[in-house]
Amino acid sequence: MTTLNIVMVEPEIPQNTGNVARTCAATGARLHLVGPMGFRIDDAKLKRAGLDYWHLLDISYYHGLEDFFTRNPEAVPPKIFFFSTKAPHIHSQVVYPDNCYLFFGKETAGLPESLLHQHPDSAVRIPMISNARSLNLSNSVAIGVYEVLRQWDYPALLCEGKLREYDWQL
Repeated sequence: MTTLNIVMVEPEIPQNTGNVARTCAATGARLHLVGPMGFRIDDAKLKRAGLDYWHLLDISYYHGLEDFFTRNPEAVPPKIFFFSTKAPHIHSQVVYPDNCYLFFGKETAGLPESLLHQHPDSAVRIPMISNARSLNLSNSVAIGVYEVLRQWDYPALLCEGKLREYDWQL
């Protein structure tokens, strides 16, 4: 069974985290929230953004990055990828192995640069125009998640829909 792990480091905006939670729930990705966070986990805005998907979510909480790496010793190269506007590699030009971890930083500052310096081969970026500071965090996570799942041929995901019968009498 393939596993995708999304790691949000110090998220600040509950709506973004709720949107990411919904993406994780809908795709079967595990969500790791690394504190400190800019909101309480029972925040109404967080719950609203995630809608009624919380029961589908596999979520873990951590006090900080040290706590995360202690509790997830398998989160080491080549299974870790740090998404950043400061990264040298394009996100769609790397191969994502099973049980990989995609890291995303807080909305106002991104990931700690020390992680990028320590793991330059694991630092990836989503291309955008030079004048844009960054994409929205929840959009960036969705782009990353779906690139990995595309490479894995969308395991366990429903890949075709079905139209309802159309009433031509309308």
